[in-house]
Amino acid sequence: MTDLSQIIKAYDVRGIVPDQLNEPVARALGTAFVEMLRESGSEPDQIVIAHDMRDSGPGLAAAFARGVNAAGAGVINIGLASTDQLYYASGSLNLPGAMFTASHNPAQYNGIKLCRSGARPVGQDSGLAVVRQRAQKLLGDLNADAEGPERVEQRESLKDYAAHLRSLVDLAGIRQLKVIVDAGNGMGGYTVPAVLGDQVLPALPLEIVPLFFELDGSFPNHEANPLDPKNLVDLQKAVREQGADIGLAFDGDADRCFVVDEKGDPVSPSAITALVASRELAKFPGSTIIHNLITSAAVPEIITENGGKPVRSRVGHSFIKAEMAATNAIFGGEHSAHYYFRDFWFADTGMLAAMHVLAAFGGQDLPLSEFAAEYERYAASGEINSTVTDTPAKIAEVRAAFPQAEVDELDGLTFQVGDGAWFNLRASNTEPLLRLNVEAHDAARMAELRDEVLAIVRG
Repeated sequence: MTDLSQIIKAYDVRGIVPDQLNEPVARALGTAFVEMLRESGSEPDQIVIAHDMRDSGPGLAAAFARGVNAAGAGVINIGLASTDQLYYASGSLNLPGAMFTASHNPAQYNGIKLCRSGARPVGQDSGLAVVRQRAQKLLGDLNADAEGPERVEQRESLKDYAAHLRSLVDLAGIRQLKVIVDAGNGMGGYTVPAVLGDQVLPALPLEIVPLFFELDGSFPNHEANPLDPKNLVDLQKAVREQGADIGLAFDGDADRCFVVDEKGDPVSPSAITALVASRELAKFPGSTIIHNLITSAAVPEIITENGGKPVRSRVGHSFIKAEMAATNAIFGGEHSAHYYFRDFWFADTGMLAAMHVLAAFGGQDLPLSEFAAEYERYAASGEINSTVTDTPAKIAEVRAAFPQAEVDELDGLTFQVGDGAWFNLRASNTEPLLRLNVEAHDAARMAELRDEVLAIVRG
């Protein structure tokens, strides 16, 4: 029997199919999800579900639906969708949701992102632990296979999702832009033509050049994880060779978006966070903006300069969404290129962030490299992952090596080492890795500090 503690992490479900995540597990999770909602005071009549392009998605989603039906609730199945499209459905219908995706993980994985009505997050501290416990019990109960009446409604949502995003950012008046989009064979190949193209809505002043738009959960061209620089190489080459104004890269479930400039150089997610924050603060002066603790120090600086209130958060969508709801923040950004919007039910949508970038950049005549430089103030390492056998021991070694540093423990350890330099070392919530992020005023100091910490972590 599957040990669900191995696949249910801090804020989602993720495991290898079928060894860890299979249809019996999905069915148990469907029933457990409805039971958790009822126990917490909700009485869901329906759950909205969707899946990405992975081959295992339809079967797992159907099994989950049977579990929901067995618990006495109905299902609205929107079928193939990006994660933010599922959040749109949950928000607009005011229903709990389940998105079957493993995001950027390799082809053998799948997973589930759960949310309450209105796209409110479900993490370990907000119901996911209860789901795990109840589902584990159901898997061990030989009498837990009773079927309920089938109540599954098929519904389309792509056009309404696209129209909603178009209503939030006006792109009609920008200058003509040539935009190369790398979907990585993920869900961006499904949503970009609808939102930024003319597939379902009137054309915008954008020439969209597609890279790897064919939906293929085996990811035949490269992993759908733009956070890894090797997965940006094709986009960077295409932008340079074709003279594009901007390049966009989406991850597998298209809830994250990465940006490269006309030279093919990445624009950091911190710069995108600062840029979008500035735009949102122009609409809602004095508002709160959430940023996670490993975004650049430039982010809270720029938020403050624009009259906003920066609030620092742990890494992870369930934590940021909860903080946004608690503070009524208008926007939140993460180093991993997750971007969260109050006018999108506090949920993350890479597509909406991309539209803000296109609107800002397309409203002036500078090349993107010059335009983005305003938001890039410091030298950052990006996230560096190291596989270690004893995570607590390595973290203790690093702490001992910097006895004079100011250290906080909001998420992992963040060391302020003087002269404006800092680094954060934290264990992954989803993989057996230590993640390092370093920033300093110049590249030489950043590299020196980065190498010093890595020598301990990997030594």
